[in-house]
Amino acid sequence: MLVRGIRGATTVEEDQAQQVLDATRELLQIMIEENQVDPEDIASVLFTATADIKSVFPARAARDLGWNLVPLMCFQEIEIGESLPLCIRVLMHINTAKKQNDIQHIYLRQARGLRPDIVEP
Repeated sequence: MLVRGIRGATTVEEDQAQQVLDATRELLQIMIEENQVDPEDIASVLFTATADIKSVFPARAARDLGWNLVPLMCFQEIEIGESLPLCIRVLMHINTAKKQNDIQHIYLRQARGLRPDIVEP
């Protein structure tokens, strides 16, 4: 079995803990649904948030989904002049037999503009 990465990103309207948790939970659920991932097959998940998100760790949304044994880490996204504000990014590592081109990366809300080359209209 291989380890593959699934990328995802979303945004919130403002830095409020419930908004961050809801948006992150939605993103994680879509990532696992679209890729038919059993949470038991998740090797680890890395989260980044832009510097304007300080209310809560996005990884808490994964814990709220019951992913209590999955290794999770949060980081601050590098600040680049015109980067997308209020953005949460995810890199989920999964154990799978899928090929790289079978992985569905998920971009929601304003984050859809980060990868227009792979986001369906």
